[in-house]
This record gives sequence, C-alpha cells and structure tokens, in this order.
Amino acid sequence: MTDKTAFIRDEVQALKDQGLYNTIRTIEGPQGAHLTVDGREVLNFCSNNYLGLANDARLVEAAKGALARYGVGPGAVRTIAGTMILHTELESALARFKGVDATISFQSGFVANLAVIPALVGAGDVIISDELNHASIVDGVRLAKAARKIYPHNDVAALRERLAEARAEGANRILTITDGVFSMDGDLAPLDRIVDAADEFDAMVMVDDAHGEGVVGRGGRGIVDHFGLHGRVDVEVGTMSKAFGAVGGYVAGSNELIEWLRQRGRPFLFSSAVTPPDVAACLAAVGILDASTELVDRLWSNAAVFKAMMTSYGFDLGSSDTPITPVMLGEEHLAREFSRRLLEDRAVFAQAISFPTVPRGKARIRVMISAAHSERDLEDGATAFAAVGRELGVVP
Repeated sequence: MTDKTAFIRDEVQALKDQGLYNTIRTIEGPQGAHLTVDGREVLNFCSNNYLGLANDARLVEAAKGALARYGVGPGAVRTIAGTMILHTELESALARFKGVDATISFQSGFVANLAVIPALVGAGDVIISDELNHASIVDGVRLAKAARKIYPHNDVAALRERLAEARAEGANRILTITDGVFSMDGDLAPLDRIVDAADEFDAMVMVDDAHGEGVVGRGGRGIVDHFGLHGRVDVEVGTMSKAFGAVGGYVAGSNELIEWLRQRGRPFLFSSAVTPPDVAACLAAVGILDASTELVDRLWSNAAVFKAMMTSYGFDLGSSDTPITPVMLGEEHLAREFSRRLLEDRAVFAQAISFPTVPRGKARIRVMISAAHSERDLEDGATAFAAVGRELGVVP
C-alpha cells in the first residue's frame, strides 16, 4: 500500500531547505518583558503584548473573580444560552471606548473578520482589498461569494481605479478593506484618503485595527480616532489579544451593523462564546485604557528610544510608523540564523519572519516593543542585535 501522506514529509523538508521552517518555542511562565524559554530567562522581543497587560495583576484578579462567580465556560453559543452579562458589559464598554453605537464580541480578531466579511457582501458585490492585508482578511474574503480586486499596498490612486472599475462593471455593493496598522511593516494605512476615495464611489469601508487598538489614537482608541474619522468608517474590527493583553475579537459600528451580525455572523451563531474569565480580563483592560494614557505613552517612548539605538548601529528598520520595529534582513536563511544566534548566544527572543508571512526576499526580525520594557532592556536588546549583526555582516 502506498503512503498517501508521504507528500507531507517532502513538503516539510522543502520548508527546512528553503529556510522557511518555523521552530515553535514553548514559553514556561507568564508573558512579560522577560520570558522563560527552554528553561532559560530571555529578553522578550516577540509578543504583541504592547502595554504589558497580559500578566497585569488587575486583569488577573478580574479573571479570578469571574471564574469564581460565573465558572469556567459559557456552555453554549451566544444565541442559545451562551450570552452572559459579562459579554454585554464588554460590548457596551468597547462601544464607549471606540465612540461607536455598538459592538459585538467574537472568539478572536481572526474570527471577527471571518464573521463580518461574508455577512456584508455576496454574489453581485465586489471586495477591494490591500495586497498586504492580514491572513484573516484574506480568508474572510475567500469565504464571501463576492468578486474581489486587489490594489497595491497603500496606493490610493490604484484603489480609486479599482473602485471605478467595480462601479463600471455594475457592482451592487462595494466593500473596501484595509488593515489599520500593517503588522509586518508597522506602517499606517492612509485611512483618511481611503475613506475619501470610497465615498466618491459609494463604497463601504472596513478597517482591521488589530495592531492599532491600544497603540494609536487618543489613549489607544485606534486608527479611526487617529484620523478623526468617527462616523465615516462603516466597520471596525479589533482584537483583545494584543494591546489589551487577553483574548477575543470584536466588530464596532452602527446599531444596524451589529444587529445584522447577531443574526448572520456565523461564528457568533455556531461557536461557543469567549469564557467568563477572559471576558472579565478584557473588561479590566478597557477600563485601564479608558482611565489613563500612561501605558500608551510609555510604549511610544520606548519605541522611540529603541529605534534610535538600532538606527545608530546601521540597521534598516523599513517604513514603520508605530512601535512595531522590523529589522530588515532580506534572505530567509540569514533571518533564521540571526534569530538563532540572538536566542542561543545573547538570550534575546526575537523570531524571524519570512515567506509566506512576508514576500520572498523580505525576511526580517520583527521586534515588538512593549510598555513593560525598561530602558536597560532596550539597551541590552539593541546591543545584542549589534553584536549578531556584526558577526553576520549585516552592520559595520
């Protein structure tokens, strides 16, 4: 009998040969500026824990309280018996924080994109999407029955051409989709100009602000707030698993949009709700951001310090406008070796990013700065990068 899965071994070996194989590390302890990896304490430059809330005592206590009061799980999908008072409290708190009519929460930001895109467009409609949009948007677009058009990254002139094509072809509804902050490069979408272009062609605008929430805008209220576009963006998608330090996702917008998603958002209808302890932690995080900008301010200060040090050493940091700091290396094997030496020789945990997450030849180490990092952490990290960079001939 033939081995029907032999192709898998061949494909995995091909990944290793091309420098594209992901070595997945196991974390032994809570998230923070430092982690225990393989029994060794290392400086953490990998996590999306922007504000250091993933192990914040206030979130931990909120989760413990919910666990004692509401138990471990919701026990059902939201539409049957799974909507607990914590879910509605979180949705109200997020609506106030975002300055929108209403929100609906999901199991993750990825799931939120899978829910909202097919619910808004179908046969006879057109989706127009930035070429570098997140994989969750790509998969949400694939689930929809609408036609699709792709425009070059952040190229509003090309977007306008796609919008004109869609209208000329007789599209019913048009949905324009962009990330708010692009997670691999750290650059911002020109959302103000995207909205202006969409308005010219009566198209809806959706922004996935996973890496903007808790980072940009007043007190971390996101890219819509950053550009002052309240009321002009039809759909905002966010996640609770990055700056908010917990887990979950949501969609924010008008009352009509949220009502429709409660009726036709498939993950809402067919998958159990987020657990009570997780929701309580999310609520605590929203409250912290609502009350103070301290953590957001510290995040940006840390990012400025680290970027200045890395630039002084001669590293190419790409086009980042945010605390995301891509250290551009290009070749996949080089990025993997750079990451390995950082961890094994310098106790710095900073993973290589390569194809298919980024285009071939654009491999990098993506450093995720956090408000939890001290100035000493930043200095130690930059010094380690410089040492490995010299060993590998990346910097002088």
